[in-house]
Amino acid sequence: MKKYVYLFEENRYSEKNLFLLGNKGVQLAEMSSIGLPVPPGFTITTEACNLFYTNNKKWPAGLESQVFEKLKKVEMKMKRKFGDKKNPLLFSVRSGSYVSMPGMMDTVLNLGLNDETIEGFAKSINSERGAWDSYRRFLNMFGDVVLKVPHEEFEKILSAKKKSKAVKNDTDLNVNDLKELVEEYKELIKKKTGKPFPQNPKEQLIKSINAVFNSWNIPRAVSYRRINKLREDAGTGVNVQTMVFGNLGNDSGTGVSFTRNPSNGKKEHYGEFLLNAQGEDVVAGIRTPKPVDELKKVMPKVYAELLKVYDKLEKHYKDVQDFEFTIERGKLFILQTRAGKRTPAAAVKIAVDLVKEKMISKETALMRVKPEQISAILHKQFDAEEKKKKEILAKGLNASPGAAVGKLVFTAEKAKELHDENPSLELILVRTETSPEDIEGMHVAKGILTARGGMTSHAAVVARGMGKPCVAGCSAIEIDEEKRIMEVKGKKFSENDFISLDGATGEVFEGKLSLVEPKFSADVKTLLSWADKIRTLGIRTNADTPHDSIVAREFGAEGIGLCRTEHMFFEKDRIKAVREMILSDSKEAREKALTKLLPFQRSDFEGIFKAMHNLPVTVRLLDPPLHEFLPKEEKEQEELAKDMNWTLDKVKARVNSLHELNPMLGFRGCRLGVVYPEINEMQVKAIIEAAINLKKKKINAMPEIMIPVLGHVNEMKLMRELVKNTAEKTMKEHKTKINYLIGVMMELPRACLTADEIAEYSDFFSFGTNDLTQTCFGFSRDDAGTFIPAYIEKKILLDDPFASLDQTGTGQLIEISVKKGRKIKPKLKLGICGEHGGDPSSIEFCHKTGLNYVSCSPFRVPVARLAAAQAVLKQKKK
Repeated sequence: MKKYVYLFEENRYSEKNLFLLGNKGVQLAEMSSIGLPVPPGFTITTEACNLFYTNNKKWPAGLESQVFEKLKKVEMKMKRKFGDKKNPLLFSVRSGSYVSMPGMMDTVLNLGLNDETIEGFAKSINSERGAWDSYRRFLNMFGDVVLKVPHEEFEKILSAKKKSKAVKNDTDLNVNDLKELVEEYKELIKKKTGKPFPQNPKEQLIKSINAVFNSWNIPRAVSYRRINKLREDAGTGVNVQTMVFGNLGNDSGTGVSFTRNPSNGKKEHYGEFLLNAQGEDVVAGIRTPKPVDELKKVMPKVYAELLKVYDKLEKHYKDVQDFEFTIERGKLFILQTRAGKRTPAAAVKIAVDLVKEKMISKETALMRVKPEQISAILHKQFDAEEKKKKEILAKGLNASPGAAVGKLVFTAEKAKELHDENPSLELILVRTETSPEDIEGMHVAKGILTARGGMTSHAAVVARGMGKPCVAGCSAIEIDEEKRIMEVKGKKFSENDFISLDGATGEVFEGKLSLVEPKFSADVKTLLSWADKIRTLGIRTNADTPHDSIVAREFGAEGIGLCRTEHMFFEKDRIKAVREMILSDSKEAREKALTKLLPFQRSDFEGIFKAMHNLPVTVRLLDPPLHEFLPKEEKEQEELAKDMNWTLDKVKARVNSLHELNPMLGFRGCRLGVVYPEINEMQVKAIIEAAINLKKKKINAMPEIMIPVLGHVNEMKLMRELVKNTAEKTMKEHKTKINYLIGVMMELPRACLTADEIAEYSDFFSFGTNDLTQTCFGFSRDDAGTFIPAYIEKKILLDDPFASLDQTGTGQLIEISVKKGRKIKPKLKLGICGEHGGDPSSIEFCHKTGLNYVSCSPFRVPVARLAAAQAVLKQKKK
């Protein structure tokens, strides 16, 4: 018969047992085996839980007999009997999946009490009060968890009792008060369920095990797994453990402790305890716990034992442990342990310190820190305690991490105007959605909030690049940009109101929250230096300005994988020339406007190349549709008409003629170069001249010129010739040779499928995974936020494909490109420059696929460095 139940001492820790018994079960087994004082018990496997669900919520054959067989063995060990009137054995029933999910599933304590066993229990522990306190707790927990009588109903009765007896704490109630409570609780259960409280201990146990199985799929557990991307099919184990009692008087107690400080990572005792209490009292906060080191004053012997437990747990697990303990009549018991949850800064410090203490290897340390924890360290954060007390106003997508506080501003122009008047003014730019024209306003704002848009919408991409917090797709807010009002939950906010954004969680708060400055500590630098020695992927950045380039280089970027030239065109001193060029109705007029732009572009490139001295810079030629640069407001159109000596009607007609029904698939990218080659010729000339000018100053520029939105080899032939001819001509004029590469931004399925043809004319491929995902799925990345949450909820998709690369579909196109491209050119340079370049699972895919580098926004560079090292270590493990 299949084995579903194991005594704690029957197992040891292994990855297989972690999934079979759950984290709590396997740790109870492990602690038992190393001699820690663990109350005995048994674990029901996760397999039994999964069979419970597939078998219409019925136990698999053999489970019941195994449960009671193991229970008898625990009875023999404890010399007590479950349900015995004279000397009853009581149990706790707890959940435990392969990953700790604190508080997400259900627990029942003090199981086995009834109107008969209560008397024998009171005598066996020599505490009538402790016995009746345990009984009323059991009725509350069993009633809430198993019988679904709301916990609040029990609390109302308890509060009324304390009020009537004129006492403040539960511990002040006497035995008779507790007996009265028990009767009132039983009456409540009968009233709410229509049945009396079950007195049979065997029935209590079976129903409690069922409740724990059922708790695997309660809403909070499902949400926790979704948020933390945990397996849905893992199931939970059930741990049935002998009860020990911390509520027997002042020689008993309960507590929770960490072997190191989980807030800052320091090697110090961090925990709390309560005398005369059970575990839920510490967590519920009904009474204020005391710092764990104060235990030394009241129970010095127990405290000395506890210090040995700290040492033993850390040395055995070689990681920070979060453990629960109970003291029963001066005797210490350890109820559970797990790897302690810790802040990002603490995670890094602990990992580095454990290497210094020779407890773990550098490789293990690198796997202990999540890449997202590095991201969190780099951005401002809210004061955690203050934030806990603040009500959430609205929630959107956590598009760009960090925290920001500021006054609302509804247009980019107004943001720029206010900033110019007072540069220290803190602003939050609130838009229905942003466009490239909002770049100035986004630049001066502390944070960005949009009602629409996804994780790779314009707002999200630009905010991440700037290292600014952004909450996108916040559908709960309604914005009236004309009246400059934001409405949330019936409340209106205007430009004089402050809000606070948490870009790491997508949360929006009313008013001001305190900000905590991030610290890029020596420990972070140490950890990343270890990562750099292990990773094989290069890490570049997406940067469009010298400032971004410098920031990224400081964070460890090894070049620029994407420099978007269009962002430079929106600067105030050049937008007029750009618009003149677009509206020109002859090649000569266009070239005249482009001549004005050339020095600006050259200067931009000089600044970026200088910041990236001796490192490659991939410059993408003009990509967006031309109409994005044109004014939409009549006032700006009038100014443009005046500058060009045109009538307003002529400007309007030209603007309307450039409007496209589907611009994402329209006149953009290399198509602009095919129709208007002079645009790209100007850009190539600016790139080469910038490199030449710097060469004279002994600064080595390494330009890589990238052709966007290309789908056919004949486009590449034409564009390569254009770039090469312009570059050669420019070098000849200046009598200076510059080394440069010409490559393709692979962002269309056809380009990927014909990569062998395109490779003939390419020095490199860089996968633009934002557009490649769009064209692979047929999703608009700016509108997908309206339906992708439903796709994830209904398990059509596991993740947002714009946030984490779709490795099955979009990934297959990349794999085809790599295989076909390298068949023609074995040393073809391959990289990725979409937003996925900063996503850890996408980075792992890039490593396995054989890419040379990933490129991401500056503030994701440290994240990518760690994720790339982890990809190597995971592959070695496999």
